[in-house]
Amino acid sequence: MKKSALVIGLFFIGFLLHSQDFKYVGAQKCKMCHNSEEKGKQFTKWTESLHSKAFATLQGPEAIKYGKEHNIADPSKEPKCLKCHATAAGVDATLIAGLTMEEGVSCETCHGPGSAYKSIPVMKDQAQSIKNGLIVPTEALCKKCHNPESPNYKTFDFATFSAKIAHPNPKK
Repeated sequence: MKKSALVIGLFFIGFLLHSQDFKYVGAQKCKMCHNSEEKGKQFTKWTESLHSKAFATLQGPEAIKYGKEHNIADPSKEPKCLKCHATAAGVDATLIAGLTMEEGVSCETCHGPGSAYKSIPVMKDQAQSIKNGLIVPTEALCKKCHNPESPNYKTFDFATFSAKIAHPNPKK
């Protein structure tokens, strides 16, 4: 009897934890609030960055040449390439509610899946946002891709590069 109760209890806890999986909503959902002047046109800053074009680079001539030299038929389908060039490639399909491969390194790569923190009341409270899946990017997060494992690696200085992609809310 005790064993059965334990198994049922563990199953229920597992179900609750699984049901709290945050879903990836895609950059278009972020755009709704993060592209106004008052928000600093954050979405536009992302679209103008190399992160938003990361997947497309896998289909360009440099990537195709690299692929041929390293026996990779199609870099845009190669898991070793996709893990850093497309957020959607590394996400369980059941957790995708709007994310696409074409987004490349999307907002949710750096900030976490947005399904539970995207609402305005939650977003107004950073602690609440973090509780609901928001990630505040760190150097360690960036170095998951910006590291010597990359064939095009250049020395990565977190302070310098994070300043280049910074997109804070403007001071009021």
